[in-house]
Amino acid sequence: MNLEEYFARTGYKGSTEKQDLETLTDIFQHHIRAVPFENLSIHCGEKITLELEEVYNKIVRRKRGGWCMENNQLLGWVLKCLGYDASFLGAYVFNPHQNAYATIMTHLLVKVVLDGKPYIVDGGFGVSYQMWQPMELVSGKDQPQAPGVFRFTEKNAIWYLEKMRRKQHIPNQHFSNSDLLEKKECRKVYMFSLEPRTVEDFRFQCTYLQTSPDSLFTKKSICTLQTIEGFRALIGWTLTETTYNYKENMDLVEFVTLEDEEVEKTLKEKFNITLDRKLVPINIKGFYTI
Repeated sequence: MNLEEYFARTGYKGSTEKQDLETLTDIFQHHIRAVPFENLSIHCGEKITLELEEVYNKIVRRKRGGWCMENNQLLGWVLKCLGYDASFLGAYVFNPHQNAYATIMTHLLVKVVLDGKPYIVDGGFGVSYQMWQPMELVSGKDQPQAPGVFRFTEKNAIWYLEKMRRKQHIPNQHFSNSDLLEKKECRKVYMFSLEPRTVEDFRFQCTYLQTSPDSLFTKKSICTLQTIEGFRALIGWTLTETTYNYKENMDLVEFVTLEDEEVEKTLKEKFNITLDRKLVPINIKGFYTI
């Protein structure tokens, strides 16, 4: 494991000496535009592990992506190696179909302290809820970014993340009522405390999420990647390409349904992913919005 190989994977060529917000943002953006948020291993008969060296080999050497416990663990390792004050936190993800936060802490994220100010650096959420810049951990402050306006609020030592999106233009009206589309303009994302966590705190969740029939990740095959203009996502056989703010206060959301034989080609062309095993796509309705 070495940083040079990781930076070759993400295409980052900037400073590794400075520990400032500009450098942190640059490293972070290169990660989310090179490394997909994906759970394809589950649908290829592979096991997802939390061992850092295996995560490194998967993402850096095999040029795959991963979910939060992989992406953010690797990102945290990189930042610590560079001298950043980085630590892990655990979050409970909001389920819009149940209108409630999960009862299991399934989301791993990174906290970075710069010049005495705490920031959340989360490279493992994907789709339109993927932040593009580190977010200052301050309550009640709108933090506009390309994907929309993010905001933290704090109540009784619990922090909540929510996001306000733009209007959406969907040229293919066949998808205008798709269950993948988020209907609300303001969406809760997750809640968390500032209690430090370790990767060990996520062992049970890692197994549960890839085996339980109640898990979102067993119900949908997901691969999403941030781009310069927005993001793309392949969920089951549905390919979505979103362009942020293509018109004033409006995002362009383009949908297409793939045939079985187009899936692996699309993974290679759109996400730079080549799988070792055969993917069995799945997209059970509900549970996930973009």
